[in-house]
Amino acid sequence: MPRYLACYMGTPPTSGEAPPQEVIQKGMDAWQKWMEDNAPVIVDTGGPLGKTKSIDGSGVSDTSNALTGYVILEADSHDAAAALFENHPHFAIFPGDAVEVMPVMPMPGG
Repeated sequence: MPRYLACYMGTPPTSGEAPPQEVIQKGMDAWQKWMEDNAPVIVDTGGPLGKTKSIDGSGVSDTSNALTGYVILEADSHDAAAALFENHPHFAIFPGDAVEVMPVMPMPGG
C-alpha cells in the first residue's frame, strides 16, 4: 500500500503566548483520539519537530520553516490520505496552520 508523509505546518503566534491550558488539553485529547482511530494505517507516529539547520555548499546555518511535526501513514490513494486530516486537531483546535500530505516515492532504480 502506498505511503504518505503528512507534515504539520504552523507559524509561531505573534504574541508569543501559548494557548490556554484547557485548549491544550482539549487538543491533546482530540489528537490522541485521532491517533487511536487511525492506528491501523499509521506506519510511523512521527512527532514534533525542533529547530532547523540548513546545510549547503557554504556550510551549516540556522534557519526556520513552517514544519512543526510529521506522521507517516499508508492509504489507498493520495486523496484518501488527505481525507484523514479533514478537521484534524492540529488546525481545528490548536493554532496550527495546515497539514500537507505527499506520497513517499520509491527510490529511482531501486
